[in-house]
Amino acid sequence: MTALRPERETAAGGPVDPLTDPLPDVLAGGHSSPWFRAEQPPQQGEAHDLPAPQPPSVDPYAQLPPDAYAAPPQEDAYAGHVPYDGGPGWTGSPEPYPAPEAAGEPYSPVPEAPRDDETMALRTADPARTGEERDETPPPTATAGAEGGRAARRKAAKRNTRPGGRRATGRRRAGALAPETAGAPGGDGEPPERPRTRVEARRAERARKPSAATVASRAVGELFITIGVLMLLFVTYQLWWTNVRAQQQADGAAHNLQQDWEQGKRKPGAFQAGQGFAILHIPKLDVVVPVASGIDKQRVLDRGMAGHYAEGALKTALPSAKEGNFAVAGHRNTHGEPFRYINRLTPGDPIVVETQDTYYVYEMASILPQTPPSNTAVIDPVPAGSGFTEPGRYLTLTTCTPEFTSTYRMIVWGKMVEERPRSKGKPDALVD
Repeated sequence: MTALRPERETAAGGPVDPLTDPLPDVLAGGHSSPWFRAEQPPQQGEAHDLPAPQPPSVDPYAQLPPDAYAAPPQEDAYAGHVPYDGGPGWTGSPEPYPAPEAAGEPYSPVPEAPRDDETMALRTADPARTGEERDETPPPTATAGAEGGRAARRKAAKRNTRPGGRRATGRRRAGALAPETAGAPGGDGEPPERPRTRVEARRAERARKPSAATVASRAVGELFITIGVLMLLFVTYQLWWTNVRAQQQADGAAHNLQQDWEQGKRKPGAFQAGQGFAILHIPKLDVVVPVASGIDKQRVLDRGMAGHYAEGALKTALPSAKEGNFAVAGHRNTHGEPFRYINRLTPGDPIVVETQDTYYVYEMASILPQTPPSNTAVIDPVPAGSGFTEPGRYLTLTTCTPEFTSTYRMIVWGKMVEERPRSKGKPDALVD
C-alpha cells in the first residue's frame, strides 16, 4: 500500500489550489485532470476522514471563442483549376473549369439515362432486404414480373426452373413470382405457416386416426352391406336365374321327348325315375311342360318339369288307365314355376295330357285353395274334397301355397272328357 502524503503547501504555508498546482497528483484519482477525478471508495489502509473532492468552480471551456468549433468554409474543389493537358493531340479546352456561380446557370446533375421498361423489374431490388432476410421474405407478387415485359417473363421462367426460384448464391431474385408459387402460403403477402413441432405432429396424427368405436361401426356397416349384397344376389338367383335355367332344361326335355316319339323309341309302360313320358298343356295359362316319373326335387321338379306321383304309397294311375287318378306336382314359384297361376283356372277350362300315342283331354272341375301337406287323400283314386263320388278317370294338380312358401298345398281337380289318338290330329283345345 502507498502511504498517504500530506497536501503540499505553498511558501506561505497554506494549501495549494488544485487548479494552479503545477504537479497534480495523478495517483489519488486515477487521472491527471481534476475534471475527470471521480469519487473513489476508500481503499484498504487509507484514511476514512479525508474530505470529499469538490467539483471545479471554473468552466475550462469558457475561455475559448464562440466560433472555435465552427465548420470551416467549404469551397468548390474544382473552381479555378486548369484541366489536364493531355499532350500532343489533346483537343480539350485549357480553360479552367468554371464555378457553378460563375457560369450563370443553375447547377444540375448528370442527366439520368432513360429507363428500360423491359428490364427495370429485374434491376429494381429492395435495398432493405438483403442476405438471409431475402430468403425468408416472400417475393413480390406475380404482377411485378408481368409488368416487366417479355424479357422479365423470359428470365423469370428460367429462374423458376430452380427450386424456390432462387439464385445460385441463395438469394431470391427480384421480379416476377413463379406461377406455381403464387398461391403458396406467403405468396400474397401473408406470412408462411409455422412448421409443426413433434408434439403437435403426433397430436395431429392421433386426431386423424379413427377411434375404436369408429372402426367397429365401420366394420359392422361393411358387414351389413356385404350381407345385403349377398341376399340380393341370392334373391336374384332364386327368382330369376332358376327360372331361366329350369325353362331351358324343360324345353330341352320336351324337345327330346318329341323326337323319341317320332323315332318310336318310347313305348307306354313303366318309366324310370326322372324319365319323361308325357307333355302337359294348359292352354288358358299358356303352359307346356314335360311330365317325368317321380316327384324328386333335384331330378324332376327343380329342372322345371312336372312330377307324376308314381312311387310308394303315393303312387297314382297313368292317364292310359281305365280308372284312377292321374296326380301331378309342380313348382308354383322358382325353377320354372309351371303351376304358378293354376289358381286362375275355372270349371270347364281344358287341360291336355299328350303321350306318344294319345291326347287325353280333361276339364277343370274344382279347386281346393289350401290344405296341409299331410292330406294325401286328395290324390286318392276318388279324391277327397273334389266332389267326385264314384271311380272315374281323374286329374289332380298339386302345388305349394301361399306363393314363395311351402306351408300348404293347393289342389286342382279335373275329369277326363276325351281320349283322342294322335293319328286323328290335335284336339280342339290345342287347335284353338
